[in-house]
Amino acid sequence: MDFIEANGVGLRCELSGAGDRTLVLVHEMGGSLESWDDVAPRFAKTRRVLRYDTRGAGLSQKARGELSLDTMADDIAALLDAYGISGKVALAGIAVGGAIALHFAARFPQRSSAVVVGSPATGIAAARRVPALERLKKIEAEGMAFAVEDSMQNGYAPELRGDLKRFERFRARWLGNDPSSYAAIWRMLANADMEGELARLSCPVLVIGGSLDRVRPAAMAEGTARTIPGARYAELRTGHYMSVQTPELISDAIDDFLRSVAA
Repeated sequence: MDFIEANGVGLRCELSGAGDRTLVLVHEMGGSLESWDDVAPRFAKTRRVLRYDTRGAGLSQKARGELSLDTMADDIAALLDAYGISGKVALAGIAVGGAIALHFAARFPQRSSAVVVGSPATGIAAARRVPALERLKKIEAEGMAFAVEDSMQNGYAPELRGDLKRFERFRARWLGNDPSSYAAIWRMLANADMEGELARLSCPVLVIGGSLDRVRPAAMAEGTARTIPGARYAELRTGHYMSVQTPELISDAIDDFLRSVAA
C-alpha cells in the first residue's frame, strides 16, 4: 500500500500484479480501495492493477468545498504518471466510480483502452436533486448513521447478504466515511452533466446493470449504455455495491469484455 501526493492531494493507492497492461479500479461513493479486495487479485497474474481511495474517501485526503469530475479524472492521470505508466489503460468503476472512469476516457482518450462500469452514476434527475441535497445536509449535521439504513436497504439488497460477515464489514466501513467529504462527492454528482461527452466516447465500453440495484435500477444503466456509441450492456444479478457483493460475477464480466476487445 502506498500514499502518494498527486494532483495536489494525498492519495492512498496500491499497484499490484505484473504485465504490460494496466487496469485501474475506481470504487463507489462511500467506498474505498477495499471495495475491490476480492476482484483485484483475480487480475494480478495477467496485468498491473491500480486501485486507490478517491480524494475524500478512505484514507485519502479529505475533501472540502467543490469537487469536479475533471479533478477526479486528473487524479488518476497523476497517479499513473507517479507510477510511470504512460500507455493506454483499461478502467473499471462502480457507481460514481463509473462516472469517474467514463470521464477519464472522455478527458484522456489517448490513455484509455476500454472502460467497464457498473450502475454508473452519471448524474441526478432534476426531480431528485432538491430532496437529495436536503438529505446531504442532514448527513453533514448528524453523520453517516443518519443514512445507513436506507443506503444499505437500497444498495445492498437483503438477497445478497448470504455472506453476512462481508455485509457487516462493508456496512461498518461505510459508516466510517467523513460526512463532509461524502457530501462533497455527492454534490459533484448532482452537478454533473455527462450526456454530451458520453456520446463522444471512442473506446470500447461495457455497462453493467444490477437486477437487485434499488439505488440506480438496471433500466438506468441500460439507458446510459444507449447514449454511448457501440457500448455493450449486460444485466447481472447484483446490487449497487456490486464489486463487494458479487466479486466473481464482476471479475468475470470485466475479464471477458477486456479480452473480447483486446484491451
